[in-house]
Amino acid sequence: MRTLYHFWISPACRKIRLALNEKGLYYDLVVEKEWERRDEFLVLNPACEVPVLEDENGAVIADSQAIVEYLEETYQDKPLMPEDKQERAEVRRLVGWFDGKFRREVTDNLIEEKILKRLTRTGTPNTAAIRAGHHNIHYHLEYISYLIERRSWLAGEEFTLADIAAAAQLSAVDYLGDVPWEQHPSAKIWYSRIKSRPTFRSLLADNLPGMPAPKHYADLDF
Repeated sequence: MRTLYHFWISPACRKIRLALNEKGLYYDLVVEKEWERRDEFLVLNPACEVPVLEDENGAVIADSQAIVEYLEETYQDKPLMPEDKQERAEVRRLVGWFDGKFRREVTDNLIEEKILKRLTRTGTPNTAAIRAGHHNIHYHLEYISYLIERRSWLAGEEFTLADIAAAAQLSAVDYLGDVPWEQHPSAKIWYSRIKSRPTFRSLLADNLPGMPAPKHYADLDF
């Protein structure tokens, strides 16, 4: 059986869950708490980081981008990358934007401070970091609005991995209720289209023990 080692609130793991769902690939989920440094998990990934995919053929792949590239090359029936080289480059650029820039400027400042520090008991939230995350997210939502007002989807006319990478980050932050959707209506419309995809339903059903999502989180109409 195909198995994904993940943690609920991790955007990198959400990215792989969405990619697997879009490709119609069945899998089991195993919750992995990286900070426990479980010996069995260290064998799968010495970096002790999720996500890690163990495929049906026995292949073990770590790192979210390595996993999606493996999925694209192995399961080609439902591609998440366009055929055109220039369009593929644009998808990769945007995946890098959300996996890197958005994560550093927004997600790390909010998820790390509000959830992970509590779970790992590694200190109190840094209010300056939280303020920075709240400030920076507006810039990114404005950029999403800029793109979606000129294209059908973030990278062009087709739904791609770029949309998945962006939605993975935003869904994690939205679980906290920290996305100011009403101030960015174009970005909100784009996100509502993704929330409405059947492949997104499993993310909307996520529930962190003791940390319930806001009411709008699973509401397709916000």
